[in-house]
Amino acid sequence: MSKVIGLIRIIEPTAFEAYRGEVGRTVAEFGGRIRFRGSVTQVFWNELGCEGFEAVVELEFERLEDAQAWATSESYRTLLEVRSRAMRVTLFAAE
Repeated sequence: MSKVIGLIRIIEPTAFEAYRGEVGRTVAEFGGRIRFRGSVTQVFWNELGCEGFEAVVELEFERLEDAQAWATSESYRTLLEVRSRAMRVTLFAAE
């Protein structure tokens, strides 16, 4: 199982909700699912000096290749314009 984790700083709430309403469809096209969405309630350590973030998302894919295919897909690329208005994100895979 491959996880994709996103640390999110929301910059435009209306655009964020629009993005959130569409991204799950693109994840499902590649066999993935949204395992968790939530607000950050407390940061205990930030030794890497990451910018502040308010939300987190965890996606799950069967294989890392599926996650890579999703992240570079045309269907996800159609959301990049609204994503850039909605948030700043750090997105990474973990296994």
